[in-house]
Amino acid sequence: MKFITVAVWSVIYGEILGYIVSQLTGVTYSFLTVAIVTLIIGEISMFAIPTLSGSAAPKKVSTEK
Repeated sequence: MKFITVAVWSVIYGEILGYIVSQLTGVTYSFLTVAIVTLIIGEISMFAIPTLSGSAAPKKVSTEK
């Protein structure tokens, strides 16, 4: 379920961002290209961010003597 939710919201936000950027830069807007790119970036981010954040978490040090 988490994968589907991330995919849907990635595409929705990506389409909004893609449309705005295409209008500002004068590039032709392509719905399918924007959807595929944002879907891939969203799914990769779903795995990469927790992995990177987990490795950056401070390690618990035992202070027992």
